Amino acid sequence: MPDAAARHGRYGDRMLRDGPIPRTIHGMIEYAAGVLFIAAPFLFGYDDGYAVGISIAVGVLILVMAAATVGPTGLIHSIPVTVHAAVDYALAVFLIASPFIFRFNDEGAPTAFFIVLGVVHLLVTIGTKFKEPTSTT
Repeated sequence: MPDAAARHGRYGDRMLRDGPIPRTIHGMIEYAAGVLFIAAPFLFGYDDGYAVGISIAVGVLILVMAAATVGPTGLIHSIPVTVHAAVDYALAVFLIASPFIFRFNDEGAPTAFFIVLGVVHLLVTIGTKFKEPTSTT
C-alpha cells in the first residue's frame, strides 16, 4: 500500500492540469482580481452589506494567496501550488453561489460581478499550467 506522500503526489498530479496559461500570468491575474474585488463595492455602488464585506474579504484572500504561493509571482512561497489550486476551485464555486447563499441576488451589480468573476476564476484555474517544467539534464 502506498504511503500518504505517494497518494498525495498522484492526487496533486491529477489536479494540476497543463493548461495554456502560464503561472506568471495566473499570478498577475490574481493580483488584479484581488484589487478589483476590494474596489468593486465602491466602483459599482453595492448597497448590500454582505456583498460589500464578502467582496473585500475575497479580495484580501486572493491577494494573500497570490503572495504566499510558491511560484513566479509569489512573495513568501509558503503555500504549495496544489493547495492554491484547490482553494482556487473552491473560491470559484463560492463566488458563483454567494449571491444566493447570502441573499444579495436581488441586487444586480454584485450578483453579476460575483457570478461572472466566479466563472472567469474557474476558467483561468482550469486553463493554468500549474506543473513545473521538468528538467532533462
